[in-house]
Amino acid sequence: MSIEKTLILIKPDAIFRKLTGLVLYRLDNAGFEMIAAKTVSVTEELARKHYEALKDKPFFEELVKFIMGKFHNIPRNRILALIYKGENAIQGVREIVGATNPEDAMPHTIRGSLGKISTKGLFENVVHASGNREDAEREIKLWFNPEEIIE
Repeated sequence: MSIEKTLILIKPDAIFRKLTGLVLYRLDNAGFEMIAAKTVSVTEELARKHYEALKDKPFFEELVKFIMGKFHNIPRNRILALIYKGENAIQGVREIVGATNPEDAMPHTIRGSLGKISTKGLFENVVHASGNREDAEREIKLWFNPEEIIE
């Protein structure tokens, strides 16, 4: 048994489309425990640190702008950051979230049922979820202070 923590970000496209409640409903019903949640105004510095591993990709600048809400004109540039904990939470949450490309995601997943590709070709995939244990540890430290996590 492996108890893990994982980071989930409800992205600006989900905030804009009022999907936050649906995403939370699916995550809560998966059997994992929410141990932290907060609304965050994403700075350019935070966005760049979050996507640091992708800095050499041609779509890096779009990722930074997207998570900052630049494509959806989100008032006060906000997202919802969450930490869930449970047995094999990282893989379990990734299964609920689905493939990065909403067209490749299974229909029963969050991205498969709620995500879309915009007319500009942007993946509006609703959420970010940590990909592995190392990413989860790094991302949780980036988005949360230890005192914000209630275990």
